[in-house]
Amino acid sequence: MGPGTRDVQLHERLVAGDEGALAEAYNEWSSLVHTLAARITADHDAAQDVTQEVFVHLWERPQAYDPQRGALRTWLCLLARRRALDWSRRRQARARYQTTAGTAELATHRGQPAVDDALTWETEAKAVREAVRALPEAQRDVVLLAYFEGHTYRDVARELRIPEGTAKSRLRAALATVAHRLADEGILER
Repeated sequence: MGPGTRDVQLHERLVAGDEGALAEAYNEWSSLVHTLAARITADHDAAQDVTQEVFVHLWERPQAYDPQRGALRTWLCLLARRRALDWSRRRQARARYQTTAGTAELATHRGQPAVDDALTWETEAKAVREAVRALPEAQRDVVLLAYFEGHTYRDVARELRIPEGTAKSRLRAALATVAHRLADEGILER
C-alpha cells in the first residue's frame, strides 16, 4: 500500500469520525508538527498549542484535507506553519503594542505629550475595554486571561476548568464579537 492509499484511507476514516484514525495520524506526525512549530515560534508552549490546534482542526474538519492534492503529512505541516506564523505575528503585535504604550507613557512623562496620538490611543483602548466588558461572562473570562494576562489556551482551559477546545471556541467567538462592535464604531475597518 503506497502512502497515497494510506492517506486516502485515513481521510475516509477521519470523515467517518473514527478516533483511531486521529490517534494514528497524531502518533505518526505530531512530533514533526511540533518540531516545525517550535522552530517557527521558538517557544515550547506555543509549539504544543499549535500542535494541538492542527490535530483538533484535522478532527473537526477532516474534509478540509484533500488526499488528491497531496500527502496528509504535507498538509499538516502547511497548517502547522500557518498557525505558528499566526502565533508569531500575534506575539510581535503584542510587543509592538507594549512598546508603543511604553513610548507614549514615557513621552507624556517627559513633557512631550503627543496629544492626538494619546487621545486616539485612549479612545480606542476605552472602546476595546467596553467591548470586552459587554461580552458574555464565559467569553469575557477567556479574553481577559488570554489577552490581558497573556495565558496560552492550555492555561486558560486549566484555569477555567474547561476543555481546551471550548477555550479556543469561546475566544474565537469573543474576538469576532469585539471586532464586529469595533467595526460598527468605526475603530476597525471591515
